[in-house]
Amino acid sequence: MGQKKQRLLEAKRHQSPPGATRTASPKEPRLGPPMTLGPQRSIYFSSLKGRPARLGSEFFDQPAVPLARAFLGQVLVRRLDDGTELRGRVVETEAYLGPEDEAAHSRGGRQTPRNRGMFMKPGTLYVYLIYGMYFCMNVSSQGDGACVLLRAVEPLGGLEAMRQLRHTLRKGAAGRALKDLELCNGPSKLCQALAIDKSFDQRDLATDEAVWLERGPLGPSEPAVVAAARVGIGHAGEWALKPLRFYVQGSPWVSVVDRAAERDAQARAKASRDEDF
Repeated sequence: MGQKKQRLLEAKRHQSPPGATRTASPKEPRLGPPMTLGPQRSIYFSSLKGRPARLGSEFFDQPAVPLARAFLGQVLVRRLDDGTELRGRVVETEAYLGPEDEAAHSRGGRQTPRNRGMFMKPGTLYVYLIYGMYFCMNVSSQGDGACVLLRAVEPLGGLEAMRQLRHTLRKGAAGRALKDLELCNGPSKLCQALAIDKSFDQRDLATDEAVWLERGPLGPSEPAVVAAARVGIGHAGEWALKPLRFYVQGSPWVSVVDRAAERDAQARAKASRDEDF
């Protein structure tokens, strides 16, 4: 018998019989059960079962303008120390484009301890103080020194806690009860209502346990978005006129409505429809 045939017979005698359980070698990786087929969740979202999907790092990793638009309709969540969760749907944002943007704190490429969050990975919070008493919350985007300012949210949950926080922290008119529409219709009001202060600066919105962003519920149709000039940046020359503020048209929680920008948007939409015929 040839040597090759003899080796084949020897190998067959040492094989395990059919149905026998094979013990893996210590050096072999142990394989788990096969993956079940089914709907796959987008890489942009991660969540615990039974909870709304939390937006992950990939969501924030986009340029400032598309990120500012993408924020609209998403739900900002703030968990207080006692476990209370405050929730609000984002309805207004502003984009700041980095060193070229004369209205940005990073204009000219300047980096300081104050604005370091603008130069950190997308999704990093940049919280700063204005007028010595109010805070504003931004989220870094793609591009050094670029970020998105959160200007207004529609309160969804924890309104009484928001009202109490605003009552405690706001200056003046302390005796007047705030209406729901007044709780979060401005960047500093938003920070007061959600108890956001300088301690949140440079936190990661994708992983933080006290503040995060969840995917908003899908509506029957996409909301109309208005692009308008940003607010309070008259010193920025031509940049003061650029349409880098975005808000949900018709939302009563928007801080400043720009009727001219809305008319322009409607005219463009009509012209676009007319071209389709």
